[in-house]
Amino acid sequence: MRKARWTSALWVAGATIAHADVRNPIAELGVEWGGLRSALNDIGIDFHIGYVSETATNVRGGEDELWRYADQLSFAALIDLQKLMGLHQARFQITVTDRNGRNLSNDAHLGSLEEVQEIYGRGQTWHWTQFSYDQKYFDGRLDWKVGRLVSGEDFADFSCEFTNLTLCGPPPGNIAINYWYNWPVSEWGTRLKGTVGAFGYVQLGAFEFNPRFLLSKNALNLGEPGGATGVLAPFEIGWQPSFGNGRDGVYKFGGWYNSSRAADVIENTQGQLLLLDGRQPLLHPGEYGEYVNFLQRLTTRSAADPQRALSVFFNATHADRRSAPLDSQIAAGLLWMGPFPERANDAFGFGVGRTHVNSRIAAAETQYNAVNPNGRAVQSSEYVSDVFYSMQLAHWLQLRPDVQYVVHPGGNAHTADDVIIALRLSVNL
Repeated sequence: MRKARWTSALWVAGATIAHADVRNPIAELGVEWGGLRSALNDIGIDFHIGYVSETATNVRGGEDELWRYADQLSFAALIDLQKLMGLHQARFQITVTDRNGRNLSNDAHLGSLEEVQEIYGRGQTWHWTQFSYDQKYFDGRLDWKVGRLVSGEDFADFSCEFTNLTLCGPPPGNIAINYWYNWPVSEWGTRLKGTVGAFGYVQLGAFEFNPRFLLSKNALNLGEPGGATGVLAPFEIGWQPSFGNGRDGVYKFGGWYNSSRAADVIENTQGQLLLLDGRQPLLHPGEYGEYVNFLQRLTTRSAADPQRALSVFFNATHADRRSAPLDSQIAAGLLWMGPFPERANDAFGFGVGRTHVNSRIAAAETQYNAVNPNGRAVQSSEYVSDVFYSMQLAHWLQLRPDVQYVVHPGGNAHTADDVIIALRLSVNL
């Protein structure tokens, strides 16, 4: 739903970017366009045109068996200002995206907490996704970025290889959806990142929290739409160990604070249950959360085929129980680039995840059922497993069949499980 895939090997980042400079991966894929790309790159301009579609059907679960299609078109340019203008270690990045299509989760009434087509959402329209200036200082040890940024681009960043949203993109944006905006929505903000010797890095950021950025009329507005209510301030420590012969890892420990006032999930201003008493919800002065993201390469690096790698990942995120309907999410799995020697650019992935409904909501639903004969479902956790095999059919073309199994959709133990078959098509030009 939130984050585009720039490269089919992005999740191998644990093995390849753990000790690399910050760079945009748009240069890693694409065609030469008759030499135009190389000519522009020589003067500091790199560009990318990408297309991703996800087609999915529910072979089990939901009210109706349907097929649904959603896609995203992206145009990006990375300008090396050192090459172009002589500004030392500076760059400018511009990305515009367009989303289209419909969502199987909604149309088939799957009732799932997380979408089964992650490419859908945040407005099926054009967006200014990136418009930022990035400057390095002290031989790259300090990195400052400012402009229209996506908070999950730098904080809790995780690749989006799976089609189910539970296993895709920065996890805080999957549960703290009211104020943590993942791809393709950007906000005015800044990020300061410092390298800490061989240990890794420390970074902090400040992003304007403005719900008006979600409005379609503001999606291409590079100005200030008005209506900001606070600041989202994330913080992250990254440990980047190497266990020898290419077995690199990235271990992220972070948290955030949103200074905006937040509505309580179950209580009103009188201390009564909203489900029973209604009225205005109790407001809290800010909300917070924390996360860990681990990605570790297990196999050694082969000089003959350095891209082949088996990696494992683990993500855990917790949000403020006072205000978050979804208060935690856990995901884990493995990613295997080049599972067969003759298919070194193919990929295999398997992941499992759990998204938990706030226990305070479950307690309120139980109290509601005690005084209402018809009652309502008491929610708990939704469990997801997702498996894919990605085929690199050409340098610029990727096809990825995907199968999902969703247990207790919506966190409702009485709802039939969902089985989803999906197909992702990726074109990088």
